[in-house]
Amino acid sequence: MSQIAINTSQNVNINFNIASVGERMLAFIIDLLIKVAYVVITFYVFFNFFDLGYLLNGLDQWSQMAIYIAITFPVYIYPLVLESLMEGQTPGKKVMKIRVVKIDGYQASFGDYLIRWVFRIIDTSFAGVIGLISMIVSKNNQRLGDIASGTAVISLKNSINISHTILENIQEDYIPSFPQVIALSDNDMRIIKDNYMKALRVDDRQIISKLSDKIKNILKLEIDPVKMTERQFINIVIKDYNYYTGKDN
Repeated sequence: MSQIAINTSQNVNINFNIASVGERMLAFIIDLLIKVAYVVITFYVFFNFFDLGYLLNGLDQWSQMAIYIAITFPVYIYPLVLESLMEGQTPGKKVMKIRVVKIDGYQASFGDYLIRWVFRIIDTSFAGVIGLISMIVSKNNQRLGDIASGTAVISLKNSINISHTILENIQEDYIPSFPQVIALSDNDMRIIKDNYMKALRVDDRQIISKLSDKIKNILKLEIDPVKMTERQFINIVIKDYNYYTGKDN
């Protein structure tokens, strides 16, 4: 399985497995089945319970088309809305354990998902052949929407241990120190922990110091260095995040 090295804001490379073309196609099929089910159920309800057919008979062609578009509108915005709400996933991607991420190490924004959504019109042209060719020939299995938005789709099926994830073992009687950590996302915490573990292995104090300052700046915290070292601070932040989000459960 090919990998992608994502360069984080702390200039540290983290390797992720790229989602295969097959995984992405299966996720697409699952999402397609969900959309088809929505359309079938919706039309059944409108035509059988609300007698939509009778209403449409009295309208011109353009009005009929407008009603059809309104009814099926959720299908069109399905990937944009769900990827935005589910941090780079749709139900299909979640089942296949794949996710959209920025290749620069930051959390993908609504703007990135919007670009992917707009380019989906091109990627799905000719029965999806354009998007398929793009994924096959591109280095990171990227369709045109991924290339334009600077994103890639990674696999979350990595066989890794707890030290390589945002998970952290904490005691049942653990008392958190910084409730501000809830402002961070899973992606933020993964970057923090990955960078911190890499820095610890080579005793890179500069990276640890920069990482600590970055966290303090984001969370607007002032820590007395005499009472708490930078390493102690980062360790507590990781544990607090797991405590508040229940990631150890």
